[in-house]
Amino acid sequence: MDKQLHLKEKIKEQYGKIALDGNSDSCCMPSSDCCGTSEIILSPFTSSKEVGYESDKLNSIPESSVLGVGCGNPTRFADLKIGNVVVDLGSGAGIDVFLAANVVKESGKVIGIDMTENMLKKARENAEKHGYKNVEFRQGDIEQRIPVADKSVDVVISNCVINLTTNKGNTFKEIHRILKSERKGRLIISDLVTSEELDLDSVNTDNWCSCIDGALTKENYIDSIIKAGFTNIEILDEKLYMELDEDKDNINHEKRKITSISIKAAKE
Repeated sequence: MDKQLHLKEKIKEQYGKIALDGNSDSCCMPSSDCCGTSEIILSPFTSSKEVGYESDKLNSIPESSVLGVGCGNPTRFADLKIGNVVVDLGSGAGIDVFLAANVVKESGKVIGIDMTENMLKKARENAEKHGYKNVEFRQGDIEQRIPVADKSVDVVISNCVINLTTNKGNTFKEIHRILKSERKGRLIISDLVTSEELDLDSVNTDNWCSCIDGALTKENYIDSIIKAGFTNIEILDEKLYMELDEDKDNINHEKRKITSISIKAAKE
């Protein structure tokens, strides 16, 4: 099995487990100790508040959709309108899908895309149990082909997922394909970037699955967005997420920094 396929299988395994058991050992949340950064494990609700979600908004959606695996809150910056068609990439149990659905109302639609069967099952159960008629969850590999028609979407959101892909460039091209151009479709993404990229052959599989080793530098992340055809790129939020002490024997070494950013870009 090649490295890319191995990583995808591990991602499905880890996030499938999170869907069933909750997020107890993932780095895709602040103050997690799986990378040696802290001994504190936050609840999914508290973790989500730490990265920018508001309590009243979280209380308005199914509790079991809040898993605490994000690194930001893209819906906060999305400026959604009633009637918008929205796609959430890496939708998990549905937190951002349901938040968006509450804004776009019955005349709009929100489509969640995830490649993990357990996550899709959980999200669909949440939607049915809580009577959401304007949401849909589809299975798909976002770096291969997003299962959405060309030029059919007003807004694409994603929360700490694109760093998990091995082909970020193709992922952004797929986002560009599905966004409307005549209405200036846009993407709003929260994700992690790094001060130092790792070669695919040298990454730690667990750290990749935990949103760390697959991260690009901010410069390369933005460059991937530009090359996909987007314009008007804007950094909406940026803050240090964690520092990795990977060479504890050398006190003079520079720690690898992981930064959480939220980015907006437009399709003209």
